[in-house]
Amino acid sequence: MLLYPTGMSQERPMPHPAPPPAAGPPDGLRTDGLRTDGLRTDGHLTPKFPQPAVAAPTLLPTEGRAHPPVLLLHGFIDNRSVFVLLRRSLHRHGWCHVEALNYSPLTCDLRKAAELLGRHVAEVCARTGHRRVDIVGHSLGGLIARYYVQRLGGDAHVRTVVTLGTPHSGTRIAPLMSAHPIVRQMRPDSEVIAELSLPAPNCRTRFVAFWSEADQVMIPATTARIDHPDVIAENVHVAGVGHLALPVNGTVAAGIRAALTSAEEAEGEGTADAVSVA
Repeated sequence: MLLYPTGMSQERPMPHPAPPPAAGPPDGLRTDGLRTDGLRTDGHLTPKFPQPAVAAPTLLPTEGRAHPPVLLLHGFIDNRSVFVLLRRSLHRHGWCHVEALNYSPLTCDLRKAAELLGRHVAEVCARTGHRRVDIVGHSLGGLIARYYVQRLGGDAHVRTVVTLGTPHSGTRIAPLMSAHPIVRQMRPDSEVIAELSLPAPNCRTRFVAFWSEADQVMIPATTARIDHPDVIAENVHVAGVGHLALPVNGTVAAGIRAALTSAEEAEGEGTADAVSVA
């Protein structure tokens, strides 16, 4: 609660690295024998001419030389502040590019949020030189990421999606909360959930779904598992961790790091057996 205000604004993306200064002629001389201060070598004044602009060097791709960027996507009525501890954990263990995307609490359509995510993924790939990213989504954030991957072609740009307490089959939450359109899209009978159950042949993204029997927002708790014949998915059971604690739990953070590290080895494998994290 104390950190919530710190995450209300949109995160500023990491800037491009500054180009190195261009090496000029020695002793202030230009290549045409004139001094950069407007004096000729014989001491007479000459008109100043602007130095030619030096083009910024093309950024070299970092694909294969560093961890792919990780995008963090928060849940319903939340913001990027929920990932403060997870972000710190990833940075400490070698992830250089970790960014969080805020979507407006006024968002009324999960599909629109997925389109926004797609534009953000494209921008991050262009800025970092990576062809694919990894995504960690909490609750609704995981569902947005899955919709982007399965329904909007995002599997071409996303290597791994890790979901934390995400209602993959819909959750039967309190009826009063269903007044919000996006909450209705998380119910089992919604059109969005029906779309995600449709065939997704050749989906290239690997999913890792963390779920807990102590998650009181997921009704039933097993709705946070992924069961789809076309989706490469690993379901990770975390004992005794509530819904809001999933993004800040140390055991879950370790599991996320392990999932991201092993993603390359797991690519191309079929649906994995469920595992449990004590």
